[in-house]
Order: sequence, then structure tokens, then C-alpha cells
Amino acid sequence: MIARADDSTMVTLTWALSLLLNNRHVPVKVQEELDGCVGVERLVNDADISNLVYLQAIVKETLRLYPPAPLLAPHQFYKDRIIGGYHVTKGTRLLVNNWKIQRDSRIWPNPLEFKPERFLTTHKDVDIRGKNFELIPFGSGGRACLGISLGLHMVHLTLATFLQRFQISTPENAPIDMIESFGLTNLKATPLEALLSPRLPPDLYA
Repeated sequence: MIARADDSTMVTLTWALSLLLNNRHVPVKVQEELDGCVGVERLVNDADISNLVYLQAIVKETLRLYPPAPLLAPHQFYKDRIIGGYHVTKGTRLLVNNWKIQRDSRIWPNPLEFKPERFLTTHKDVDIRGKNFELIPFGSGGRACLGISLGLHMVHLTLATFLQRFQISTPENAPIDMIESFGLTNLKATPLEALLSPRLPPDLYA
């Protein structure tokens, strides 16, 4: 469970930073939220995360566009079923393509656009823990990822800490390549390169 949460955390943080670097207005907004809720005289901590609603929206939107596992864990039918008009026989194994579901234009307006605000407005009640089938980066039901709570906790706190401490940019302000690799884990095809500069008082970096 810990290994799985660690792997998905790395993948999610890489995509989150890549998306932020390609949408420069978004880091500005989340850093304004951090400065308003936490300030610049102390570091963000666990207790602050529930108040950082825009940060949470960024994480949801990242997981919608780039789920760590494009295909969910296999399911096997224990009896015959009719799904979408198709007869599925007992013993059939099903792989759910949640990457496709989460980019479906019938569900998500402008599905390829990185827009965290959708989770503060039109999709604010969409749950990320498997209760709403249009957003299931961790799966749902009995086969849902066991590391979901640990993974989300690590992503929120790490991303909040990183964005509170640093301004981010790219060499020569070049856009980030968003090509995905092939595999069971949705890794970025090319390494992420970013420039960091401190934004807090020097004593907070000790």
C-alpha cells in the first residue's frame, strides 16, 4: 500500500507541476490562497489543507486529466450480466479505461482544458474517492486503491509546501512537453525541467 501510494504520488506531482507551468495564472492563484490562509511567516501544515480549496481543485483536475493508472484493476464477472446492451458472460475480465472516462466530452465540458475552477463551480460536488463514476482515478468499490488516503494526503501537503516555498518557471519560459508514456503507470515521457526561486523569508528554509 505504501509503495503504491508513493509511486502514484510521484506521478501526480510531476503532472501537477507540468500543468501549472503551462498555465501560469494557476500558480499565482494558489499562492494567493496560501498567503491568505497560511501567510508567509510559517510553513503550511496538515491542518491547513482543508482550507486550501483551490489547491484541492488543482489536485482533482490533475488526477482527472492524468490519472496515475489509466486502466483500473481488472474485475471479473461472477455471473452473466447485460451492460450497455451487451451480454457479458460469467468469468469475463473487465478493464475500465478511466483515462477515457475522465476526458469524455459528454461529461466534462472542454475535457482537455486544465481548469481547476470546474471543481469549485459546476463539479464542486464530484467526489474523488470513487463515489462519482465520472472521476475514479483510484477506482471504486471493493477494488478501489487501498492507498487513496495516504496518496491524497501526500500530494496535497507536498504540493502546498512546494508552492508556498518556491516560485516556479521553465528555462527560457518554454512550454512543458505533455506527452505521456505507455505503460500501466501514466508517466511523463520526458523529464520535467523547472527553475525554482525562494518566496519566503530565509529563516523558513533552515
